[in-house]
Amino acid sequence: MSTCSFDGLTGRVVTPDDPFYHEARQVYNRAVNRFPLAIVYCGNITDVSNAVLWARKRGICLRVRSGGHNYEGYSTGNDVLDIDLSEMNHLSIDEENRSLTAEGGVNNRQLYEFVSLRGYPFPGGTCPSVGVSGYVMGGGWGLSCRYLGLGCDSLLSLSMVNSEGSLITASSQENPDLFWACRGGGGGNFGIIVSMTFRLPEKTDKITLVEIMYPKADQEKQAYFLLSWQDWLEHANPLITLVGRIFNSQEEGLSIISRGFFYGPPEAALGSIAPLLELGGVKYRLKYVTFLEAVTIIGSFYPPFESFLSASGFVNRELSECECLNLAGLINKRPTGSIYTGFSLYALGGRVSEVPENSTAFYYRDSRYIVWLNTVLEHSKGENALWLAHQSSCMASVTKGSYVNFPYQGLPCYLEKYYGSHVCQLKKIREEYDPQGIFTYPQAIGGSRCCSNL
Repeated sequence: MSTCSFDGLTGRVVTPDDPFYHEARQVYNRAVNRFPLAIVYCGNITDVSNAVLWARKRGICLRVRSGGHNYEGYSTGNDVLDIDLSEMNHLSIDEENRSLTAEGGVNNRQLYEFVSLRGYPFPGGTCPSVGVSGYVMGGGWGLSCRYLGLGCDSLLSLSMVNSEGSLITASSQENPDLFWACRGGGGGNFGIIVSMTFRLPEKTDKITLVEIMYPKADQEKQAYFLLSWQDWLEHANPLITLVGRIFNSQEEGLSIISRGFFYGPPEAALGSIAPLLELGGVKYRLKYVTFLEAVTIIGSFYPPFESFLSASGFVNRELSECECLNLAGLINKRPTGSIYTGFSLYALGGRVSEVPENSTAFYYRDSRYIVWLNTVLEHSKGENALWLAHQSSCMASVTKGSYVNFPYQGLPCYLEKYYGSHVCQLKKIREEYDPQGIFTYPQAIGGSRCCSNL
């Protein structure tokens, strides 16, 4: 571990000598085990600026962390300065203009609780402790996206500390190229977002929380569900967004579950999901609850942390019965040390596809859904990594690209996979706003001078 003076850093600085260090360095995915030089908890914009300047002056790589949920742990690293924004979590609403302003460290739970008390929903993510800024910069898939759009589609403006330590703003009128890039171009590439302003949707009294379960579903039944799910989605009501998941767990064996939101009453929701209830042995629940109750229930399914490896892709076409059977086979046998394997489908379409492909940096507007393959492990990370490399290559035969908010370290040609034909424009913007490559990590746009600091 490198030693140096931390003079010049403001905010709350945690170093390896601090008894809180080993707890503070942990991120959500405990398969990631990194040792930063220090973690600075910023309380204001000055703290953020000082952290950037401190790292630049000393030639030390930095990472940006709001919720700490980057699946590959790119919000931290060995011998880097972690700039943590979690203490910058102020929220405010302008009722007259129906806008919401959130500081850069706000997470889903904080935002949901704040807007819900005032009667609003919000197109945020599912896990309560995910940082909103990173979520939005990756595009922002959530259980409201088919009705309200991706998280980035509601973004009106942002404030960012740049590589010079200066505060700049971006919107459709000011630095529009940067504003474009920050809506799907991935967190940590252009600067540190310290504030975001969103357009709020119409107030919503209640929504229907949908849960569909098929316990004890063998590979053939799981494959049939994948077929049914894709057929259902093609004609689904835009008021509904679901995650469909086939899985193989140590506790439950092979099973199926689907959860999501319908912006309307249960009777209408039931009609919308009817095609997904036709397999034998189905159990389902429809709960008519407030938006806050719905996101709280969904959030309760997430553990405080877990160890996992995962990969993702986009599906742009109808898959055959044989292809669905092969996809179901990917999780049929768990690797050594794994307690759970899953293959998930995240619905797109609706409002997501109504936004032109080139209006934001999020490239995959016309995709039908995102797929995510994961293994949750207790040990044998190496064997699980080999399993994921093999299974993800099989998955790649029926998918395109990869969702930048579900990154995978083993992805070949990762920039093209994450950003499609938007890569060249994103590189130009990166060069304009961060010519020295200060904001960097192993899969950063334009490469990284600090890639060894995983």
